[in-house]
Amino acid sequence: MIPLLCAGLILIALVTSLMLALPALARPTLPFGVRVGIQRVGDPAIIAARRFYARLTVVVAALAAVVSILVLLVTGSAAAIAIPTSVVMVVDLLLLYRAHRMIRTAKLTGGWTAERRQGVAVDTTFRTDPVRVPWLWGLPALAVLLLTAGIGWARYGGLPATLPLFLAFGTASSQREPTTVLSAFQSVIYQIAVTLIVVATVLAVLRARPDLDAARPKGSARRYRIYLRGVAVMSLLSAACLNLSLLFAALQLWEIVNPAIVWQVSIYVPLIVLLGGWLMWEIKVGQAGHRLPALPGEEREDSGLGQRDDDRHWFLAGTVYVNRRDPALLVHARLGSSSWTLNLGHPIAWLLLGALAVALIVLAGLALAGVVDLPEKHSLF
Repeated sequence: MIPLLCAGLILIALVTSLMLALPALARPTLPFGVRVGIQRVGDPAIIAARRFYARLTVVVAALAAVVSILVLLVTGSAAAIAIPTSVVMVVDLLLLYRAHRMIRTAKLTGGWTAERRQGVAVDTTFRTDPVRVPWLWGLPALAVLLLTAGIGWARYGGLPATLPLFLAFGTASSQREPTTVLSAFQSVIYQIAVTLIVVATVLAVLRARPDLDAARPKGSARRYRIYLRGVAVMSLLSAACLNLSLLFAALQLWEIVNPAIVWQVSIYVPLIVLLGGWLMWEIKVGQAGHRLPALPGEEREDSGLGQRDDDRHWFLAGTVYVNRRDPALLVHARLGSSSWTLNLGHPIAWLLLGALAVALIVLAGLALAGVVDLPEKHSLF
């Protein structure tokens, strides 16, 4: 019961920390997904919304922790962890949206948009001299992938007739399946998929429209270029961490190591390092690099313009963007630091979503027909 209790409290604390970090890492001109001018970043309405969100988020976490302890003591069920954690996430999202509405209402009633002439900042060097993919940082992920494939190839001939059920980041030793090429090299297949998805994402992000500040065009463009390269580097290193965890899980799958508790924990060490690395980097650079140190004169830069960015095209507190007149397919999201979203007003966005839906339908049909087996659901606890 004590491990379950600790796990539940840690999950609640983790969710609460992530939800508090979302608005904290955003630029001062994008509080809770609402675009405001630099002259309004210290407005009492914004300060009140921040206090409202922070205080109630902490209160919700404290109440959830107390409820989890009481329910766990009475029932001893793992549901005492899963349900309160899910409730905390849902309530925090509702509080986030409420804070968003508070600032947006103050912006509309106070006429903040009319205080400055609206404009946009454009830096053509992002097209003539774009940020290059830092391919050298992708070598660790490739090296781990090749190492895993090599170990698997050497071990394949000596594998038993059945293998433990592979769970991506671990195995179920009590359940076994026949040894085939696909079952034996599942970890390698996952590594290839992870590496390709990360590389494709980096390529798309580097070609996405830069998110520059019209009030400080020169400084924001310089910071954004540094920030963009950092996102690419961190993404490629993330692929290496994920591949390393899959390698450790593969050693269990091939029964090279015993599934002891120490080895089970080691599988998640690269994932913890990955999350910690991203968190430290996000705190250092902030959204679009606004936390990066300014060069001499950049802090005093002010073009006198306000960013032309209509709030009517943004939904769900700055996470969904719909603008048919905007030719950009991928845009930087308003909520969160290193996050991008599709422009759902762009026809290609719906083609991509349609292709994904078709793929899922085909996969479900093959599973119902017995052609492929979908992964089984396993409890985390």
